[in-house]
Amino acid sequence: MLNFGWLKRNKGQGMVEYILIVAVVIGIVFGAYKLMGGTVKQKFQDANKSISNESATTEKL
Repeated sequence: MLNFGWLKRNKGQGMVEYILIVAVVIGIVFGAYKLMGGTVKQKFQDANKSISNESATTEKL
């Protein structure tokens, strides 16, 4: 008879490894957001202001 006990044990281990990888990726994303969040927000605000100024200038023409 075939013994598939190793398959069940590896499946649980794979799930734990998958969860750990997801947790690490989430940590990296939150860390990057924490470090660069203000800079990115400022860049978007600058771009919005620039677009608004261009729009106002073109409307006057």
